[in-house]
Amino acid sequence: MSLSVGIVGLPNVGKSTLFNALTEKAVAAENFPFCTIDPSVGVVAVPDVRLDRLSEMSNSKKTIPAIVEFVDIAGLVKGASTGEGLGNKFLSNIRETDAIAEVVRIFDDSNITHVSGVVDPMQDIEVINLELVLADLQTVTKRLGTLERDVKKGDKDAVHEKEVLLNASQMLEAGKLERWHTLMSFFEETNAKYVCVDASVEGELNELALEDRDMFRQEYGVLDNGINDLIRTGYDILGLITYFTTGEPETRAWTIKRGSTAPVAGMAIHTDFKDKFIRAEVIGWEELLRAGSYGVAREKGILRLEGKEYIVKDGDVIIFKI
Repeated sequence: MSLSVGIVGLPNVGKSTLFNALTEKAVAAENFPFCTIDPSVGVVAVPDVRLDRLSEMSNSKKTIPAIVEFVDIAGLVKGASTGEGLGNKFLSNIRETDAIAEVVRIFDDSNITHVSGVVDPMQDIEVINLELVLADLQTVTKRLGTLERDVKKGDKDAVHEKEVLLNASQMLEAGKLERWHTLMSFFEETNAKYVCVDASVEGELNELALEDRDMFRQEYGVLDNGINDLIRTGYDILGLITYFTTGEPETRAWTIKRGSTAPVAGMAIHTDFKDKFIRAEVIGWEELLRAGSYGVAREKGILRLEGKEYIVKDGDVIIFKI
């Protein structure tokens, strides 16, 4: 399953620096607007200690993590919804992603120009959200116009779609008029997930050997790895969970949508698993580690047999029977 998170923000807020830190893949990050024109795509591993421990238990030759795709998108400016700056390109690129990570600047640095001349994260959020709302309003309004003829003919599907679009239009209009006062109260009021990342420091740490990074984190005073938090948050926002398969050849994390049944989850391994599914042997990752092996888990009766209706849980270890 390949789902992506678009990294979105105004020019010069650190999007490309963050992307570099995320992927350790060099993309342009010079100090001028629209440096990133074609979106760079990076596939990053989801940090998961469960995978490592299962692999160690099984003495696996290969360990394959779950992944999330991050897309570094060109900077947005006020008026993007009407084509200002690289607006049309920005909106086209963002529509191809499954979730949005808005990057707002909260640091002061006289050497890095802010496009509006002042560092104001709430203003940045308002500009971004307003442009996205206006773009969506344009899309809704255009679709309502094309539906009208079918609505007049009494087409039931068209009538239903018009109702949905009118409701969406009202919600978008309400969003367009909102004002927010402080960054933290905005997060609380909207129940938004947020992560604080010192992208510059994380980028510098990526250039160091693994064994030196903890020492330099102490020196910088950046003890938490915001990058890992961002990856995990992106995974969660996309509504994804992980199940595992483990053995000597490999231990692997498989990505599925939350709420998937066992046959649907099996499609992550091979599409035939859905139609050929018979049953699945399932155990929680912690239970398996405590048992120490599948053999002991079977002896203890903690390796369950589940059928087609079973809803896979995050952290399940599964053997499919087809």
